[in-house]
Amino acid sequence: MERGSIDPVEELREVVTHLKKLIADDRDMGLEPPALSSSTLKYLQRGASSFDSLEDLRDFMGECKRCKLWRGRTNLVFGEGSPTSRLVFVGEGPGREEDMAGEPFVGEAGKLLTKIIENGMGLKRSEVYICNVVKCRPPQNRDPEKDEIEACLPFLEQQLKIIRPEVICTLGRISAQALLGREFKISRERGNWFSFMDIPLMPTYHPAYLLRNPSAKRQVWEDAKKIMRHLGLEVRENGQA
Repeated sequence: MERGSIDPVEELREVVTHLKKLIADDRDMGLEPPALSSSTLKYLQRGASSFDSLEDLRDFMGECKRCKLWRGRTNLVFGEGSPTSRLVFVGEGPGREEDMAGEPFVGEAGKLLTKIIENGMGLKRSEVYICNVVKCRPPQNRDPEKDEIEACLPFLEQQLKIIRPEVICTLGRISAQALLGREFKISRERGNWFSFMDIPLMPTYHPAYLLRNPSAKRQVWEDAKKIMRHLGLEVRENGQA
């Protein structure tokens, strides 16, 4: 068979397989592949790279060392849920329980989020998609820093491009601020519609905040009802978690 008749997709797969072997060989010798430059990250952020699935994207991230957070992580927390979900929840970053489990929102705040989704909105947790702005736990659960957000945001954008949800719900100030690209006052601006990547975005309080301030659950329920109406879901007035 002439070289020109080779399927370009198969040829690219061969190249990727070869590169993976080279990277594995380097790691065996104690070497790590270079981190992506800021220009490459911006290229990815503009959508020049595309992925067929969340699995492809996760494979591309590998054992990510594109920012300093990798040094303290146990597991990279990519995200979980339906790849065709109409609704995506975005938090700021994994906590201790999430870092240990490698799954998002599995601690007490995660249990409360599950109640909001299932008891309040009438959905199954498996029907939505849940992820974070940064995929590795910040030390002592501090806020993610600017360079850490910049390193991870392109991958969140790719997740959203693959899923193509009808609504994004950001949880807390940090996630709304990261996606909207400006300072964000959660107490004043939550409950209003915004847009990210031409997707309607509804910011609300983080479940961890609700654990400390149970009275704010009513406001989150009002935000959830707006999302439900946008998605055409039945709103049950007594569905508050």
